[in-house]
Amino acid sequence: MSLLDYLLPYDFSPLTILSYMLVMGFYGVGLIRMPEQDRPGSLRIFAFTLGVLICYAVMQTRFDYYAQYMFFVHRGQHLILHHIGPILIALSNPLPVMRFWFAKISPGWRHTLRPLGWVYNVLQQPFIALFLFVGLIYFWLWPSIHFDAMLSRDLYWVMNWSMLLDGLLFWWLIFDPRPPAITSSLGYGRRMLVLAAAGVLQMFLGAWIVFSRDMVYDVYEVCGRAWPLDPEVDQLLGGMLTYIPPAMMSILGILLMLRRAMHQDGKYTNQSKQLEETAS
Repeated sequence: MSLLDYLLPYDFSPLTILSYMLVMGFYGVGLIRMPEQDRPGSLRIFAFTLGVLICYAVMQTRFDYYAQYMFFVHRGQHLILHHIGPILIALSNPLPVMRFWFAKISPGWRHTLRPLGWVYNVLQQPFIALFLFVGLIYFWLWPSIHFDAMLSRDLYWVMNWSMLLDGLLFWWLIFDPRPPAITSSLGYGRRMLVLAAAGVLQMFLGAWIVFSRDMVYDVYEVCGRAWPLDPEVDQLLGGMLTYIPPAMMSILGILLMLRRAMHQDGKYTNQSKQLEETAS
């Protein structure tokens, strides 16, 4: 197979391709229309672009074929859709770039879309966000549900899109750049608790898969595997991908939150000292 064969969609989805094209188009136009002094740095632009492209790659290239016929590749696909891609996008903070488009929305449409804001606020409650983030992983890896999802094209797409959208919601909650001290964003301590809980719960699931003596996901036996890999090894690798990288990302997120907290604490401390000196 040529490189082009690997880059072409295995299961062509016009809606998926259109969605990614719109996201990149909106971001590119917003970037061009921004005042030069307000544009994000090259690193943030690169992080956003890379996050979008790797999510596209695991959904609309030959990678998707292997994800449907190898359990460990499937777990790698969801690792990107639920963790790595959304993390890169959230850290890039694309909202200032997209502000150009928000300004184009008429007051009438803003009023119509207000219920979406209410739903968003509910979904961003810490317990609900954690429940959805971890619950979706458990749900789609429940053996009977996973069996059906891998054999149903429609359910398979629902599974992948739900993982991507929930990943974006969760990691935006965690990496929301607004300082909690002066905004309504979630406090750093609560963010770290959510990350710790998510990491531990994913470790439990991954450990269950790794140490299970029976074949948990026999759908890959029914459909056949893309490579002649021993089924036990496939399940072992998939289980390890379910808890080791996500746990590491939770730890990385906690470290980033600690860094932000210390940076902003020092910033506000210096501002307080300056105000006291001015007053005296």
